[in-house]
Amino acid sequence: MYDEDDLASIREARDEWESETRDPFVEKGGERKDRFATVSNHGVEDLYTPADVADLDYESDLGFPGKPPYTRGVYPTMYRGRTWTMRQFAGFGTATETNERFHYLIENGQTGLSTAFDMPSLMGKDSDDPLSDGEVGKEGVAVDTLRDMEVLFDGIDIGEVTTSFTINPSAPVVFAMYVALADNRGVPRERIGGTFQNDMLKEFIAQKEWVIPPESSLKLVTDTVEFAAEETPRIRPISVSGYHIREAGSTAVQELAFTLADGFAYVEDAVDRGLDVDEFAPQLSFFFNSHNSIFEEVAKFRAARRIYHDVMSEWYDAEDERSTQLKFHTQTAGQSLTAQQPLNNIVRVTIQALAGVLGGTQSLHTNSFDEALALPSEEAVTVALRTQQIIAEESGAADVIDPLGGSYFVETLTDEIEAEAMAYIEEIREMGDGSVRDGVLAGIDEGYYHREISEASYEYQSRVEDGEEVVVGVNKYDTEGDTRPDLLHVEDEVQDRQLARLESVKDDRDDAAVEAALSDLRETVRDGDNVMPVLVDAVKEYVTMGEIMDVFAEEYGTYRETIGVM
Repeated sequence: MYDEDDLASIREARDEWESETRDPFVEKGGERKDRFATVSNHGVEDLYTPADVADLDYESDLGFPGKPPYTRGVYPTMYRGRTWTMRQFAGFGTATETNERFHYLIENGQTGLSTAFDMPSLMGKDSDDPLSDGEVGKEGVAVDTLRDMEVLFDGIDIGEVTTSFTINPSAPVVFAMYVALADNRGVPRERIGGTFQNDMLKEFIAQKEWVIPPESSLKLVTDTVEFAAEETPRIRPISVSGYHIREAGSTAVQELAFTLADGFAYVEDAVDRGLDVDEFAPQLSFFFNSHNSIFEEVAKFRAARRIYHDVMSEWYDAEDERSTQLKFHTQTAGQSLTAQQPLNNIVRVTIQALAGVLGGTQSLHTNSFDEALALPSEEAVTVALRTQQIIAEESGAADVIDPLGGSYFVETLTDEIEAEAMAYIEEIREMGDGSVRDGVLAGIDEGYYHREISEASYEYQSRVEDGEEVVVGVNKYDTEGDTRPDLLHVEDEVQDRQLARLESVKDDRDDAAVEAALSDLRETVRDGDNVMPVLVDAVKEYVTMGEIMDVFAEEYGTYRETIGVM
């Protein structure tokens, strides 16, 4: 480390460089902008030196990979041992079509599956519900019963392949279906692996998909955490998701702070139930966005690991090192994709994916270049997968652990993002009188997140419209003519095929067993017990998702947001 005399000398030399070299040069030709900043409008200097990281303590602030505070990575060898899990979002039409896409991706080198659901499934509606008409299979796969899950994973060894499920209000039902599928196939529960998004707090904050109120939703999430800790050790029951917070328009700091606050809220709720933090925390995971400002994203990921380690150790007395290691999935920024000149999106996705890798992600989804227009085509999803494979195999980025560690700029940015995110988390904690969980719930009720994200989103859009923020092909370097590629179209007949399968299931199942299962579920909800065991029993009787979610709505009530624009 530099001593005070060294730092004083560096500061003096920098001032001299600025006045004698930089300023005269700038006066001759000017600079491209009056102010330089990240996508989140975080101002950046023109040059960073050791003086900017004078307070950095290597061992306590950085450490080594696989050692606290995990700033440099959660595994000792990171990608030198094995690369991140490559997941491509897949789901459209019925389970049959999506199963075909799963097999296609596996054959092309994908190492983990990621399932997208249609809107009825996301909202816990059956395909034959009047509200589902026209939406069945359109933006993801339709899943009504265990029969659909059986078809979805036909020919796939669920004891070997890990699967991510992007679903929230109805996540406990899909979790139960996956467990039931394993039971019926004779696959031990401890062998099945994967992740359920199941992050209801961020739904009330950003994505706005819910059925029952926040506190009841939190109860069901904790049910899944408890069940997973006891029954499915390789399943991550929650993927605490900053992705959708960022997609709603937040800054990088807000994404980090609000996501970690949600994670700590889940920890507190589980601990209050009587669970030992070290029994369940190793199974928690996180899900972040990766946007265009590559250094800001890398700094965000590094700061996330450091904050998580420190808070889990100091606030929640976690002793198992796995409980303090933040492990996360990354997806490139959907909001950055443009319908104009969509091939430009390949470059955006590459930059964003590289940021995730340089930041030490555990798994990665790269968006397809045509997703601003439609569900991805096979050509587009293949390019997206090849992007990851080229980064892994050809770029050299995976050969060195934390290659940007020690950069004066990146370390300064990491410190700044950490400090700003912690200020947000402390503010949320104060809103709950010392409880992050109560602060998060209060923030939802009072419109705190709504206001913070709306303001950030408005500010960003204003910069785009003023030309301060350049979006290539949109507000600069635009071209005339149609640049749209061939798109994937989901046939209207998909709904008919799904309805026929659902009708067949209802005709074949034991109606008395269905009624008994629903009665058991209702009684379990009223008693306040964990619903997961009875859910597994219910789906084995081919009780539908809609029938189960109707019980939740009837017993817990429904939720309607009342926040106005302020």
